[in-house]
Amino acid sequence: MSAQSEKGIDVRDIDTPTRRLPEIDLGPFFAGKAGALEALAVQWREAAEGVGFICLINHGLKEEEIERMETEVRRFHALPSDQKMAIKVNEHQRGFIPGKATIVTHSTYEKHTKLDTVECLVLATEYDKDDPNVKAGKQFYSQNQWPVGMPDFKNAIEHYMNRVMDICKRTLPVWAVALDLKPDYFNPYFEKSYTYFRLAKYPPIEHVGENEFGLGAHADTGFMTFLPPAKERGLQVLGSDGIWFWPDLPKDGILLNIGQFLERWTNERFRATPHRVLPPRDNDRYSFACFVNTSLDTEVGCLPTCTSPDNPPKYPNESYWDFYQWYISRTYTHQGAEIDTNETT
Repeated sequence: MSAQSEKGIDVRDIDTPTRRLPEIDLGPFFAGKAGALEALAVQWREAAEGVGFICLINHGLKEEEIERMETEVRRFHALPSDQKMAIKVNEHQRGFIPGKATIVTHSTYEKHTKLDTVECLVLATEYDKDDPNVKAGKQFYSQNQWPVGMPDFKNAIEHYMNRVMDICKRTLPVWAVALDLKPDYFNPYFEKSYTYFRLAKYPPIEHVGENEFGLGAHADTGFMTFLPPAKERGLQVLGSDGIWFWPDLPKDGILLNIGQFLERWTNERFRATPHRVLPPRDNDRYSFACFVNTSLDTEVGCLPTCTSPDNPPKYPNESYWDFYQWYISRTYTHQGAEIDTNETT
């Protein structure tokens, strides 16, 4: 009996379709062309109510900015384990998370019985030491843990995060008009926005079995996620028809997808799309998801254009802090997620 048959089918060999994502050109809007906002909002609404993933082109992020950031991330992940663990993730969800430390116990998309293989460094918006929430020790209000002896790393990462935040905030009028709101509706919610950046490495796995993932099926937590395509295949998206597929992207495209906080804010009008990552077969896979959100403590309720007498609000008012804290406590073992150790080997 062959090793392959002993282990069963490698899930990467299952015939999974490839689909093109909605492609949206930001160029005319960013150039200030007349009517561009309204035209873009129509496309945006259709994509957000459908697949929930958008492929952005002419987004303004330069290839060399991505490459500079990726080079530094690869350097970090090449460090010895003890150096990475010296900045092990803390209660503020900042720092290095080793492989097999996450499991999505609350997923409604698939049953997860094995710990994810991904390892990552998490960085986020930094708060001044004099901030009242920092002084009070409130979770998530903190400063980053930066690797020692890598000055170029910090410069490259901060530059990239600032660029992504700027691009995403420039799209806020599109989100608003797509939801039949005034163009500046979301601006106050993002004045002190909280952004976190997940610098992930997926090591290759010889054989990937059932319920084994680089990152299990989940929907992102926040408002929007900005993600350049990885050089190694791995990301799969769950279509609204219930079929998993490989997303097909043009060379210069950037992924933008919706998180659960926005889905709840829109009363499920906009879709927080489930997705997962399969481990690579031959080479390390790197992924750079930047999550751009409202301020942590600003409470939101159902948007006025997303409810009616026949469609009452499905969720209570909440802040992103509330939702994020709930999510990570059920996803990360270091934050309290519980697993059955008999099923994680």
